[in-house]
Amino acid sequence: MPLLTKNDCQTAEAFSTLAFCNPFLPERVDCEKRILGRATRDEQRVWSARVDDTGANKTLSMLQDKAEALVQTMRAEANRKEGVTPREQQLYEDVAAYVLYYRFQNRFLDLIEQTPDAAFTVKYRRVTFFDAFHADANRLLNRFPGRESLSRQDVAHLFACFFQVRRAFHHIFRCIFGGSMTAARLRAAVWQSIFTHNMRRYRQYLYDRLGDMSVLITGASGTGKELVARAIGLSRYIPFDPDAEAFAADWQTSFHALNLSALSATLIEAELFGHRRGAFTGAEEAHAGWFEACGPHGTVFLDEIGDANQHVQIKLLRLLESRTFSRLGETEPRTFNGKVIAATNRDLGAAMEEGAFRQDLYYRLCADTIHTPPLHEQLADSPRELENLVRHLCERIAGGEHAESLQKEVTDWIEKNMGRNYSWPGNVRELEQCVRNILIRRSYKPPVRQGVPSRGRFAGLHEGRFTADELLNQYCAHVYEQCGSYEEAGRRLRLDRRTVKRRVTASRQPTRQTPAKETNIR
Repeated sequence: MPLLTKNDCQTAEAFSTLAFCNPFLPERVDCEKRILGRATRDEQRVWSARVDDTGANKTLSMLQDKAEALVQTMRAEANRKEGVTPREQQLYEDVAAYVLYYRFQNRFLDLIEQTPDAAFTVKYRRVTFFDAFHADANRLLNRFPGRESLSRQDVAHLFACFFQVRRAFHHIFRCIFGGSMTAARLRAAVWQSIFTHNMRRYRQYLYDRLGDMSVLITGASGTGKELVARAIGLSRYIPFDPDAEAFAADWQTSFHALNLSALSATLIEAELFGHRRGAFTGAEEAHAGWFEACGPHGTVFLDEIGDANQHVQIKLLRLLESRTFSRLGETEPRTFNGKVIAATNRDLGAAMEEGAFRQDLYYRLCADTIHTPPLHEQLADSPRELENLVRHLCERIAGGEHAESLQKEVTDWIEKNMGRNYSWPGNVRELEQCVRNILIRRSYKPPVRQGVPSRGRFAGLHEGRFTADELLNQYCAHVYEQCGSYEEAGRRLRLDRRTVKRRVTASRQPTRQTPAKETNIR
């Protein structure tokens, strides 16, 4: 006799999927609907932060009630039945783990939102609710005969995994804004970068291995590359010590960012690798660099990696290959155990062809890649998303009390003076400055684009003055100017990036415009 009825078994299967799925894809909402048998979250296709969020999520509350009841049913039936199958036991454990996580998710959130205190960091702070978690874990998960009891270390690992999940959701949900499917796919890509596509496998044995895998983030300026890097870096797995009842590291101080385009090569090396006293002029004291200070659970973020010179690239390659480095002026090897995330708005494929970026370094960096989409793609996918993004920026700039009236003023001005089809070449950063300009002067003047203006580029089109080849060259150049990347332009045009680059180069040559053919009328 089966442990569950057909309907309860289907519900348990849905909870099992829900416990391990990517929360930022439509599959999460589909699972919720299968369980509750109704539309959820006002028919939102994906989970995204909205400025009109009003507090507690009723869907989550209903799901928790359903899961608690299902666990009780499965436990009662298990007492009356002999020979529970491995699949039934696995389903029970998945639903019970779901229940356990949501019983404690608000306490994890309180821990995340605690104000950092330099004198008393999270690393040394005793987590007071671990004993309660341990007791509930044993009551929920040690249910079936013959199953070994969870050790305190097993519970500590589960506790660390749940805290990581809550941190990851917090940083992705709150920092990567937008209700479009384009924004949802970006959030989902960040989640997958943290946990891989198989969270069950991640929890079993990958949780302490992903630090060896670098991440490369590409995208135009203003598309949120640092937000993506920060979300990944602040969401790494941190072990929990069940004896000290404290985490092994402080996630709040684990992310170290350096913009490589803002410093000279010597300063970049000193900041990253450290230096001994007297290693160069001005080095009056020994200095530990970010790679040394990072620690095994930390992350070093290298922004604008495409601007690094060849010498820095070689040193970074050695660090990624051997996981060792030396301070400037020293030969003693030191070990780096953290994670590296790099970002660039440059076309690294073209840079490698030109010899400006090392191919071997590129392949060390791109174990995982994420592309941040431009703003116009989000708006094309969901035109009404402009109001949501503007409202979010208004709350940040003017405060929540006045955000609604400012948002209407800004969106009305944009529609009247720029139109819904404006491409926002500066992306969210440009939109933010537009909001500030309208707040101050009630107007915004977009920057003048460099290069040939689009209208000038296509002057003579209607008169038939271009050959087909010349027209394609000019259009490739136009798309390249919009996105700033041969790779992205190739994706949009469905051409190889090398073809795009060749045509962009050709577009800069003098164009032979064919005069319109005259017709003799007699």
